[in-house]
Amino acid sequence: MTLTAAAVLVPLVVACGTGKAESGAVSVQQPVTGIDWRVDSLTVGGTTRHAPASARLRVEENGKAAGNLGCNQFSARATVNGDRITFGDLRTTRMACSPERMAFERALARTLTTGTLTARTEDAKLTLTDGDGDRVHLSRGAPE
Repeated sequence: MTLTAAAVLVPLVVACGTGKAESGAVSVQQPVTGIDWRVDSLTVGGTTRHAPASARLRVEENGKAAGNLGCNQFSARATVNGDRITFGDLRTTRMACSPERMAFERALARTLTTGTLTARTEDAKLTLTDGDGDRVHLSRGAPE
């Protein structure tokens, strides 16, 4: 009986760890799906642009994504595999906005669809990074 209790307790102690945070270590990756994300900014080629207030993204576990690129609504297929996300078949409305918003929208759409993105969450923030190092910076936002 003592051996059985020890066999159960040792894995629990190991799984719980010391409770101390280690520098640079991420303990648990927060979920990306099922959350309304507000797009805060986009960094492309080392230049950061602030997002229009309407820019949003939501990825569902069922493989669908939707949101706003800054002017137009969009929907897309989304494949989530661990910390990797791939968007495909982006469909958008076709409204016209100011030249600045349209330029942001084109850059965001291109970044989201150029290939597999790496997702990193910290606190209430999400960063999606493409293979070229371009980044979409998001934070938890209220639904529209």
